[in-house]
Amino acid sequence: MDTHAGAAALRPLPARDASAGRIRQENQAMILHAAEHVFARAGFAGATMADIAMRAGVPKSNLHYYFRTKQALYRAVLGHTLQLWLSEADIIREELPPQVALEQYIRAKMRLSASHPDASRVFANELLHGAPEIGEILRHALRELVSRKAAVVQQWIDRGQMAPVDPQHLFFTIWAATQTYADFESQVCAVLGVNRLGQQDYAHATEHVVVMLLRGCGLAPEPLA
Repeated sequence: MDTHAGAAALRPLPARDASAGRIRQENQAMILHAAEHVFARAGFAGATMADIAMRAGVPKSNLHYYFRTKQALYRAVLGHTLQLWLSEADIIREELPPQVALEQYIRAKMRLSASHPDASRVFANELLHGAPEIGEILRHALRELVSRKAAVVQQWIDRGQMAPVDPQHLFFTIWAATQTYADFESQVCAVLGVNRLGQQDYAHATEHVVVMLLRGCGLAPEPLA
């Protein structure tokens, strides 16, 4: 083993390099946020790099520095969204009570719908078109994750800790119930008679979705602190 190489790998970056890396991350995050907004409203075909640059408040040349093509930027938006969603499933662990793990997962998914509605809409539109850009990731990373987490749910069922439900379809139901508030916000707002969903709307919706889904699993929500 090369101990010198290992030491070099662990050595902190010089301040200048660390600062440059932080600035790069901040710029990429700003561009992704702007791209979410434009792609959600214009779709992939209708969106332009010029529109995204204008939304981000950066020159178009800067946009191409980070993302060479519109397709690369679009894929980055999809990948970032999926990464956010997948990371929230980490809470579903065998050692936790099912009502705790599932409730926290549902609440996390609702928070993402509230904080990243445009990203959710871009992802939904990609799926409606057959997932041409992200299909491979869905068939591998997403499928593998759901398989692992569904096995945890099945263990809870086998132990009698929750009602017998189809574990994979439980995830489909959670996704549908939580993401609808972002993907179909216009429909929800029309029925509720509001212009947009605010913090109180999401708080009320979250409690409803949590109770409804947990009861369907034969579980009761954890009492609020």
